[in-house]
Amino acid sequence: MLNSGDLAPQFALPDAKMELVQLADFLNKKIVVLYFFNGDKTPGGILEAIEFSDRVEAFAKYGAVILGVSMDDCMAHESFSDEHGLEFDLLSDTEGEVSALYHALHQWEAKGVVRYGIDRSTFVIDQSGVIRHAFYHVTPKGHAAEILDLVKQLG
Repeated sequence: MLNSGDLAPQFALPDAKMELVQLADFLNKKIVVLYFFNGDKTPGGILEAIEFSDRVEAFAKYGAVILGVSMDDCMAHESFSDEHGLEFDLLSDTEGEVSALYHALHQWEAKGVVRYGIDRSTFVIDQSGVIRHAFYHVTPKGHAAEILDLVKQLG
């Protein structure tokens, strides 16, 4: 697991428009709120995305951007973002490689088949690329407000 004080793993993932977004794009410029969720159409995924989207301007006031990551593809993210009017980028990690780097990918076996999924997790990464806060096993309701309070303290 990653902890506060660890250097954030670098990543480059496509967004809903299939444009590459990299952590390096934000270094020395923005605080990055990087959250991993298990799927676009899941109740928790919808709730968490809407709560973050409702606070985009507040996060921006404190120099932060929000990036959501799941294993859904770019087209699914585009549809989900349009459907819910999301105001931040959703990144596609279809192979789970970045999710694994952040220890947000878990596996389980069901009926003899190994499956992979994302453990809802959030990381607040400062402008120098250091993780300031790391949360695993996140409960979606109220989480965006909690993260905004932490970002305010950094700003």
